[in-house]
Amino acid sequence: MLSPRRFFRSLRHALRGLREVAHAEHSFRVQLLLGLLAIIMSLVLPLSTLQRVLILLLVAAVLVLEVMNSIVERLIDAVQPRLNPMVREVKDMMAGTVLLTSLSALVVGLIIFVPYIWPVLARLKDWLVSVL
Repeated sequence: MLSPRRFFRSLRHALRGLREVAHAEHSFRVQLLLGLLAIIMSLVLPLSTLQRVLILLLVAAVLVLEVMNSIVERLIDAVQPRLNPMVREVKDMMAGTVLLTSLSALVVGLIIFVPYIWPVLARLKDWLVSVL
């Protein structure tokens, strides 16, 4: 049985790990910021529950893969730091995985958000033209 003490200790370790990734990895911080922006937009705009869940899952997928990428890079560097051409290949593959997921999330985000944002941008353009 899991005691509350063990649970909170595990939670503390997990949060320390996320803090370490956020501190050490610039790309994680960028992805986190963009993910938070997407989540805020999904809460502000009149999206369906399914659309909100999809946004949340895609943000989580990108962040999880970014953390996994950092883990793989650190493990490879600890075991075989840049001595083997396969090290570069594995790192590139992990980066490609994050990129593929990020681009997929971007496309889905655009499909979901553009119909809501486009009319606002059109009104903004009309306002700017009338002011200038």
